[in-house]
Amino acid sequence: MIKIDEILKRAAGRMGIDRAELKKFFDHGEQRTYAAEEWLFHESTPRRWGGIILDGEVEIVRGLHGSTRHYAVLGAGQMISEDAFLGDVPHSSGAFTRLGATVWQITTDQIDAFRTEKPELFYRIVARVASGISERLRVVSQNLAHVESPVHLKGAVRLEHDSLGEREIPEQAYYGVQTLRAMENFHISGVYVKNFEHMIEALAFVKKAAALANHELGVLEADKMKAICDACDELLTGKLHEHFTVDMFQGGAGTSTNMNANEVIANRGLEILGHKKGEYDHLHPNDHVNCSQSTNDAYPTAIKLAVLLSLKDLLAAMNELKEALGAKAEEFADVLKMGRTENQDAVPMTLGQEFSAYAVMIESAMVALERASDEFHDINMGATAIGTGINSPPGYADMVTQKLTEISGFTLRRARNLVEATQNAGSFAQMSATMKRAAVQISKICNDLRWMSSGPRCGLNEINLPPMQPGSSIMPGKVNPVIPELVNQICYQIIGYDAVVSMAAEASELELCMAEPIIAYDLLHGMLILKNGCITLTSRCIVGIEANRDVCRQYVENSIGLVTALVPVLGYERSAAIAKEALKTGGSVFNLVLEKGWMTKERLDDMLRPENMTDPREILK
Repeated sequence: MIKIDEILKRAAGRMGIDRAELKKFFDHGEQRTYAAEEWLFHESTPRRWGGIILDGEVEIVRGLHGSTRHYAVLGAGQMISEDAFLGDVPHSSGAFTRLGATVWQITTDQIDAFRTEKPELFYRIVARVASGISERLRVVSQNLAHVESPVHLKGAVRLEHDSLGEREIPEQAYYGVQTLRAMENFHISGVYVKNFEHMIEALAFVKKAAALANHELGVLEADKMKAICDACDELLTGKLHEHFTVDMFQGGAGTSTNMNANEVIANRGLEILGHKKGEYDHLHPNDHVNCSQSTNDAYPTAIKLAVLLSLKDLLAAMNELKEALGAKAEEFADVLKMGRTENQDAVPMTLGQEFSAYAVMIESAMVALERASDEFHDINMGATAIGTGINSPPGYADMVTQKLTEISGFTLRRARNLVEATQNAGSFAQMSATMKRAAVQISKICNDLRWMSSGPRCGLNEINLPPMQPGSSIMPGKVNPVIPELVNQICYQIIGYDAVVSMAAEASELELCMAEPIIAYDLLHGMLILKNGCITLTSRCIVGIEANRDVCRQYVENSIGLVTALVPVLGYERSAAIAKEALKTGGSVFNLVLEKGWMTKERLDDMLRPENMTDPREILK
């Protein structure tokens, strides 16, 4: 591990800054260690710190929408989130560490204080930071300049044919004739397979596992197997994703997506073998890449793997939300407020209890999602067309499942009945319903946040949400709860997706569910937007919530709901009479009980002390 002092010594020399002064500033920071696969920050979230990597590697990625680009890998001694020195701008990319990393971090509050106290020194540091950012952008621009968009390429072409005839394919494209026809037939949503990197990764897992199993069973030569595996490995590193150009909305039960994968892998494999794209005599999309497979087993297996990969991302984001809510529960543990049922005053509670309930709600949704994912480990590879295994060698189903387990890292099981597994979309429907449950629970929390923050003068005004943007083009000073509103709408979409998935799963007829493409889109897109919604809700709302303690307390003290505490002593009838009289006259429960002589002041003070009303306790009559 590099020591911070060593880094500062080198940096001070490059900047022409006194080392002692630079060290004095960085001494305000602290060391933070991140576990393997942990995110340091997410794209679009507010910057909280700038820092220097002391140990390990951090990957910089961009793309919240399923098509992630890996821009850089930063190592020890390099700055990270350095834009924090340049101003209040959100992260333009995300950062995570695959194997773990240690970072020295300076908070944005400390950076702002340093700007005020030592402006000359601060702007020398900023100049160096800006130079480093400029160099990084130059490298990124060069990389982007070499990215080809196969849909718009002009120039040389190659001829490919299928059972319908010949077509010209751009020479630079790795897809083939069947993908081209699908691009023309299914120009529907503008949302392509390339937008879902986990789907491409899953397809690569499936094709690699099939190649390994076929070679071991003697039906695929070693050189072809290796070329297919090498091409799949490239897909797994993020290469060639732009060539997955088929619309997610498609007919054919996923055949177009399967052939898109077969053609890209075959053409890249041909290059690896020293041949040109389209020379399929040497490596064929159907005969070799799709060997011992059908769309009807390869595609649903890929969907399941893509969902499992996406679920890991979603659960990580939900866990951050849960922890943020739990932190607020602790922060608000002493804030007394009025509980409400059916939007009417009920009995006192603490704001901490309310947020604690939300944290448990998220945890329960996470447990349900993990439980629903268990069936996704049952796959129908080896079923081929309808579950009978036609055109696959003996032992293939068991072997390809074993290979896929080894490659993907998921403990997969061969489905007990391959005919049933090929036509039954029930596990997809179950996962969709469980996602809907999570969406309903998260949306309920957002509803409560909007209610509790309503006002500020003419609403409940129990909490303040962080102001994110002006709320009106006509009403000055208005600030809306835009983040909970956003997440509400995400949840509505997922609830709608569940209806679609239910219909699509029910549409399975005889030996196959033809509507698996829309199931794939709704599950993967639903997980994607729910993950992003949780990240946004956490970073742009929950962590910045403040309690209006005095307002909460006043509601409790003026509430008729306090009379509930008197029921064990006065009985329900007399307590109800007091409540009715207090409502009619505007008087307080406390004074009315004293006037009637039903209790002493000392006893009332104890009974009605709000702190005694938030947990069960023994009451002496």
